Amino acid sequence: MRDISQFRLLNVGDTCSLWNLLASPLLYVTSRAAGMRVCCTNVVIYECLHKRSQHWPERLVLQGRLKSKLGDGSITAYPIELEDLQQVHVLQNRKKLSIGELSVLVFAGKTQQAMLTDDKGAQKLALTHLAAGAVQSTPHLIAWLYFTSLLGDADVAQVKAELSGLARNLDPHFDNFYHEAQQCRAVAALGARLQTPQPPRE
Repeated sequence: MRDISQFRLLNVGDTCSLWNLLASPLLYVTSRAAGMRVCCTNVVIYECLHKRSQHWPERLVLQGRLKSKLGDGSITAYPIELEDLQQVHVLQNRKKLSIGELSVLVFAGKTQQAMLTDDKGAQKLALTHLAAGAVQSTPHLIAWLYFTSLLGDADVAQVKAELSGLARNLDPHFDNFYHEAQQCRAVAALGARLQTPQPPRE
């Protein structure tokens, strides 16, 4: 389990994490207000907007939201250089991950940003190339926002409903991180009460 009291604000997101972030307007707005920023690579944009894949109605909604964020500059896509692509191909020979995920890993390492991914295989590989704190996920983001009281219980329920409404399911990781955040917030609240000076007894 990641330390949900900490979250790096500058992130490079892969296709899955971008879809999850954009599937919940509340999550996206709250994350932006907290200072969290996400960019991606041109390879990820290709996977999101141009690569042929199975048609599903929710994808059109998410594509529209992504185009809007690209248009207003709140999400930026960066090109991958030739030497970066060479590194991507080396990694691809080792792990069966998409080019988009690998390009995000390489770009995150090059720019010293965190990698935002909800793919377990990508997380495992990233932990061998990036610092542990530089590999993050959407459930981790939600838990951090809850721990810092930027999201409440009703907000978390709304985020979960918005994700489900666009066929984005983060369970059981969502619930695991959420329960961990609840426990950590309760412990932090208890510690704060114990440190508060008590009035003298008469």
